[in-house]
This record gives sequence, structure tokens and C-alpha cells, in this order.
Amino acid sequence: MEIWIKAHPILFSAFVLWTVIWKGLALWKSASLRQKYWFTAILILNTFGILEIIYLFIVARKYKVEVMVEN
Repeated sequence: MEIWIKAHPILFSAFVLWTVIWKGLALWKSASLRQKYWFTAILILNTFGILEIIYLFIVARKYKVEVMVEN
């Protein structure tokens, strides 16, 4: 793996950037929806954005955040 990374640093950087962006979006959404199990799974598992994309586009769309304002 190390040899591949040294041979393809731009491609490796693209993979890292891709993963960080999707992971960040999914963690933000799961935290705002207070879904502890999803947050933990996304934080621990490294799936190159696959789990994060599934969560954002399939699971999280079913939930809404409601804001209660007290007068």
C-alpha cells in the first residue's frame, strides 16, 4: 500500500479529500438528528464515503429536525 501511495500521491490525496468531505457531512447530519449509533458507525468505519453517502441520501432523508421556540 505504501508503494502505491508513493507512486500515486495525487490520486491518494483525492481519495482522502473525498472521504473527509463525505464523512464530515454525514457526521454533521447524524449529530444534528441526534442519531448516536449512526454517528459512531460513521466515525469508526472507513468505507471511502460509501456508508456516508448511503446515510445522507437514504437514511437521513427520512428524518427532520424540529425547532421549538418558547414565547
